Amino acid sequence: MDTRHTEVYVARVDDMADGDVTVVELDVRVAVFRVNGEFFAIDDRCTHQEARLSDGFVEDCTVECPLHASYFDLRTGDPSGPPAVRSVRTHPVIVRDGSVFVSAAGGAP
Repeated sequence: MDTRHTEVYVARVDDMADGDVTVVELDVRVAVFRVNGEFFAIDDRCTHQEARLSDGFVEDCTVECPLHASYFDLRTGDPSGPPAVRSVRTHPVIVRDGSVFVSAAGGAP
């Protein structure tokens, strides 16, 4: 099955340095992070009070919500503790021919 029709272009790999984030539109805003050479994509909305996670502080594979300091694991979308208690949705990232794509088929939750 050809899945390219469900992929959204994000950027060239070389255009995103470690620590960079780019936002794309799927059915919702999705933040795509580059951390330690890997790419991660999550919904760009904190599950606590809808702040943009793309504006948060990134350390290792965690992003801190800029509003109330909830932390989310970029690999799983899981929060590390209150005030957020619900995970953010993750999205598969595909790197092909030097380009980064996000699959429109969301992951957990």
